[in-house]
Amino acid sequence: MKFRGSGTRSGDKIELMMTPMIDVVFQLLTFFIMTFKIVSPEGDFYIKMPLAAPSAGVPSDAQLPPIKVRLTAAAGGRLAGIYLSERRLGSFEDLRQQIRLLVGDQAGPSGAGDAEVEFDCDYDLNYENVMKAITAVSGYFAPDGRIVRLVEKIKFAPPRKE
Repeated sequence: MKFRGSGTRSGDKIELMMTPMIDVVFQLLTFFIMTFKIVSPEGDFYIKMPLAAPSAGVPSDAQLPPIKVRLTAAAGGRLAGIYLSERRLGSFEDLRQQIRLLVGDQAGPSGAGDAEVEFDCDYDLNYENVMKAITAVSGYFAPDGRIVRLVEKIKFAPPRKE
């Protein structure tokens, strides 16, 4: 008994159609290029993290000492207190106002470009409180909608152990 189609056909060859595939790739590429939206960078901070070991060298006299901000944590990582140079503040808005008094609102000769803030945070403090503090010292939106920058240089003290 012989089955139909059981023999090998030497003349049949499967050919891939590359032209439609290339067309689809170019259509997808065009779609993604046309729908791509460029947004301004969000959360672009100049932050220096603490090093593993202290670096050797003498600081220059022109460098101002950093403004020290201490954030303490309560149980569960909640914010217990905000301190600016050993003075207790009530909120992040108070912190922003004090930084505005120290640094000034105008860029340029006021010294805002040289000001640096050092955060000393408790080990178990929630991350959202640290971000609120960074937002408070880095700047704010003016009533006319423009961004007023206060401090761009931010660094962190080594974390305190539990």
